[in-house]
Amino acid sequence: MAEHEASARRAPCCALVTGASRGIGAAVARRLARDGAGLIVHYHSSRDRAEAVAAECLALGAPFAQVASADVRSSADIQALKESLEQAGRMPDILVHAAGTAHYGLLEDLEEEAWDDIQHVHLKAAYGLAKRFGPTMSWRRSGRIVHVSSVWGVVGAAGEAAYSAAKGGLNGLTKALARELAFAGVTVNAVAPGLVETDMLAELALSELAELRAEVPMKRFADPDEVAELVRFLTLGDAGYITGQVIGLTGGWRM
Repeated sequence: MAEHEASARRAPCCALVTGASRGIGAAVARRLARDGAGLIVHYHSSRDRAEAVAAECLALGAPFAQVASADVRSSADIQALKESLEQAGRMPDILVHAAGTAHYGLLEDLEEEAWDDIQHVHLKAAYGLAKRFGPTMSWRRSGRIVHVSSVWGVVGAAGEAAYSAAKGGLNGLTKALARELAFAGVTVNAVAPGLVETDMLAELALSELAELRAEVPMKRFADPDEVAELVRFLTLGDAGYITGQVIGLTGGWRM
C-alpha cells in the first residue's frame, strides 16, 4: 500500500499542454514548471509566444521545455506530434487540453463551417489526443488528463450554442474516459471556469463585461493562474482518487 501511494504521489516528469502559447494554457505550463515538470508547449500558429512561454518555464525550474506545433483539429497533425515526442523519449505523463476558440452569435447566424471548427478544436481534438497519448499512460499504469472545459458546457449560454455544445460534449467525454482508464490508474478530469481574464473576452463590449462581472458574487472574473492552480492539483497534487469530475471555478456565479 505504501509503495502504491508513493507512486501515486510521484510528480510526472513530462506535461503536454495544448494551447500553451497564451491564456489559460500558458498559465498552466508555467505553474507545472514551478513544480518541476518538463513541458511540451504546444501552439498552432504563435511560435514566438510559445517560445517565450517555454523560456519562462525553464526560468521557473522546468528540466526541459520545448515548443511543438500542431493543428489539433487535424488527426494527422496529432499523430505527427505523438510520433515526434515518442522519438524524443518525451511521451507525456500529463496531458492538459487547453486549446480553444470562441464564437459569439445567434444559432440562426452560425454557419456550419464555424460550428464544425468549434467542435473540432474543443471536442474532436480531445478525442484525438486521448486516443494517441492515453494508451502509453495505461501501459505505464500512471497518467493525468485534464480538459479545460467551461461553465457553459454545464448550463449553456445563449449566443454561444456551438461553444456550449462542444464543452458539454467534452464533459461527457471526460466522464467516459475516466471510466475507461481508471483500471490503469489514469485519471481524467475537467475544469469548468466561468469567465476568465484572457483575450477570449476581447469580442465583448466593456458594458457587457461590466454586467457579467456584477453577476458574479465575488465581483470579478477568474485569473488564469487560479485555473492553473486547480490543474496543478489535479495533475501534480495528491489527487490520485479524483477522476471523472467536472470541477467548477466560477466565483459562485454558477453553482
